[in-house]
Amino acid sequence: MPLQWSYEEAITAFLENQLPPPGLPEITVLGRSNVGKSSLINKLAGRSIARSSATPGKTRSINFFRFRGKHAFYLVDLPGYGYSAVSQDTRRTWKRLIDAYMARKSAILHLHLVDFRHGYLKGDEALKVWLACLDAPTVTVFTKADKIARGRWKTLLSSYFKGQEPAFVTSAETGAGVDDLRHFLEDYVDRSLGGDGHEEE
Repeated sequence: MPLQWSYEEAITAFLENQLPPPGLPEITVLGRSNVGKSSLINKLAGRSIARSSATPGKTRSINFFRFRGKHAFYLVDLPGYGYSAVSQDTRRTWKRLIDAYMARKSAILHLHLVDFRHGYLKGDEALKVWLACLDAPTVTVFTKADKIARGRWKTLLSSYFKGQEPAFVTSAETGAGVDDLRHFLEDYVDRSLGGDGHEEE
């Protein structure tokens, strides 16, 4: 059955000293600019909490969205990458902030969002290499699946993963795959806190 979370608050950090202290489980959401991070977060929340824009590069802070399911946790929205119109100074500022956040090693899982239409572009491949060096595991979440005929999904997944097991194929527009992802994250948070990963009846 569909799983619902209670949204509690948002914390925005433009600077390192604005990051909230570690404590609750944190799951990062990363991806290229305009990959649909805000739209997916809003769909997971069941309401509009993350600002979504047709203009890439709008997320210029780290945004912590606190949810409560079986346990309280944060979805952490990081600035998107790969948007050429962003100045070098802005990119350096983003990098310092992201590096400071990652140095805390407070994330239990990274969600790497990839546009299902395009697969892994150059920036995505670089992010995969970087994430592989971090302590927390990474799960790929394909977005904008509604733009691709469902009959092509299996072929695309095979070409992107080359034998590897895919993670999630989602659409914030239709809701496809979103509840499966929500259940997975709920169980993952529970296991990280010593639970058995089974949701309460």
